[in-house]
Amino acid sequence: MTELAFVKNPAGIHAFGRHLRKLREDRGMSQQALADHADISKPTVQRIEHAQAAATLDVLISLARALELSLRDLVDVPFE
Repeated sequence: MTELAFVKNPAGIHAFGRHLRKLREDRGMSQQALADHADISKPTVQRIEHAQAAATLDVLISLARALELSLRDLVDVPFE
């Protein structure tokens, strides 16, 4: 994961965190369940959802698989 101090688009990271949380909750998954299915740690899920870190491509692929989404659908983030 990338710390936000080095991210070029922090607004996008915030939007993605909100989007990930909605996708997870829409599926009735806890953060722990998503972490388990994606084979990542729960703190990683928490940091991404709270926009404290940016997900790497490897983590994004794992999250997409765990949520049964294409990578494109996972990163199709609605900006507000």
